[in-house]
Amino acid sequence: MATGVLQRARGGLGRAQSWTHLAGQLVVWSRGFALSNQNRENSWFKSLFVRKVDPRKDAHSTLLTKNEQSNLYKIQFHNVKPECLDAYNKLCEDVLPSIHADKYYPCELVGTWNTWYGEQDQAVHLWRYRGGYPALTEVMNKLRQNKEFTAYRKERGKMLLSRRNQLLLEFSFWNEPTPREGPNIYELRSYQLRPGTMIEWGNYWARAIGIRQHNSEAVGGFFSQIGNLYMVHHLWAYKDLQSRDITRNAAWQQEGWDEVVYYTGKQVFILIQVMLSQILTAFFTLFI
Repeated sequence: MATGVLQRARGGLGRAQSWTHLAGQLVVWSRGFALSNQNRENSWFKSLFVRKVDPRKDAHSTLLTKNEQSNLYKIQFHNVKPECLDAYNKLCEDVLPSIHADKYYPCELVGTWNTWYGEQDQAVHLWRYRGGYPALTEVMNKLRQNKEFTAYRKERGKMLLSRRNQLLLEFSFWNEPTPREGPNIYELRSYQLRPGTMIEWGNYWARAIGIRQHNSEAVGGFFSQIGNLYMVHHLWAYKDLQSRDITRNAAWQQEGWDEVVYYTGKQVFILIQVMLSQILTAFFTLFI
């Protein structure tokens, strides 16, 4: 009898050990399943925010510009004391055209404007340096020896509240700014992109720009190299505000424009941090 009791006890212990082992396996499996699920969820969640970018061996500027000898541009924003704006415009008109016309300086004054709608009492100048950075350096060194320009800078400083500039390159798929009949108003649309999205922006606009050429409104497209980085400027020309409205509405009749707007609009929260539109008027005309 004692032997039978002992055998039954051993059998019960064996079954208990088996169930304990099985329960342990279930716990381990369930933990593994939970961790696996959590990893998949984390991976899916991160995929909403992490964009995969193919590694490249070229700088973005090389991929987006026409060639290595692409023109260099400088855009200047001068915030003028309201009471000095007329005197400032007159001072610029007296001095800057001589630099533009003198072949001694390898640069051109593409445009000189006042902001009509946007930041008030502001002047915007766009310079082009044919020859890139060496041309810019040459002009700067020569202007330091130019007594008239030195006097201009000193007088100009009395009229300004602040100033800033950027060095820009031009997108390969935009037109180079060329002389055009006027008078015109100009729209400067500026976009502060998120770091790492410049190539994607270029891909969208390389398709879009062909649709916006029917009325020759596209003047130039640029992206920053020095100054505020990942900044894009699109410059457009129109006869007047009504012409601007008609031209922009007509783009919707062109095949493909709605698709471009849809995809760029869908990606706005990914690509763009800040958007700005300013309407400019030339206070004297040399080039455009």
